[in-house]
Amino acid sequence: MTKITESSIELLAIQCLESLGYHYLYGPDNALDGHSQGRETSEQVLLINRLKNVVRKINSGSPIDAQNEAIKEILRIASPELIANNETFHRLLTEGIPVTKRVDGDDRGDRVLICQ
Repeated sequence: MTKITESSIELLAIQCLESLGYHYLYGPDNALDGHSQGRETSEQVLLINRLKNVVRKINSGSPIDAQNEAIKEILRIASPELIANNETFHRLLTEGIPVTKRVDGDDRGDRVLICQ
């Protein structure tokens, strides 16, 4: 019987995500002293510039203000409970982020997506 390890599950997840078009980046290479330096501090969880680029690309038809509002909503996730944070982020990831946009002088509800 084959033993399932955390590293084998991680490798499978990486392969699945790469097959969907995601780019894998080894964590230490993205450290402050690493090659790509996608973080401003070592405590920064989100790669903000990548997030902004994805939001802009996926939601090119939405106003920039709505896109910025969505990004701020993601950055506001700050429950002391890790599970609550994960659930909130998962909901935003799967359902999109509710925002308001102005259409013909009226405010309308919309959703900004962070993944396709």
